[in-house]
Amino acid sequence: MKVDLPKNKQLILFDGVCNLCNSSVNFVIKHDNKNKFLFTPLQSELASQIVEEFQIDRKKTDSILLYTPEKVITYKSTAALKIASHLGFPINILSVFLIIPAFIRNWIYDFIAKNRYKWFGKKEVCMIPTPELKSKFLE
Repeated sequence: MKVDLPKNKQLILFDGVCNLCNSSVNFVIKHDNKNKFLFTPLQSELASQIVEEFQIDRKKTDSILLYTPEKVITYKSTAALKIASHLGFPINILSVFLIIPAFIRNWIYDFIAKNRYKWFGKKEVCMIPTPELKSKFLE
């Protein structure tokens, strides 16, 4: 499997049926002034190939992954904070939380992820991007 991203882009893999995740994607798109990110739902074939390549356990990580052109993958709170670091001020200040050990950050992240459908709801199908946003989505 080969995912070729332009050197200046990063790929966000997200739960395409999760309302919180879709809102987060829309938030990133709105604040991605440097046009840094591309997106694909975890339900896509491309995401399945990446998950398989990195041998990611979907039972433990099922909401957000960040894939870079250097073939590096981050997940959970680290992915969310690294994404925030590329967004404009004041959102990028959130990256300061990377100094907190991942096991603490991920405990909070996992609590939210575990309850996201209950709290924010779930769609029957993945989000379909508008024609204006289609270029930001792979697959």
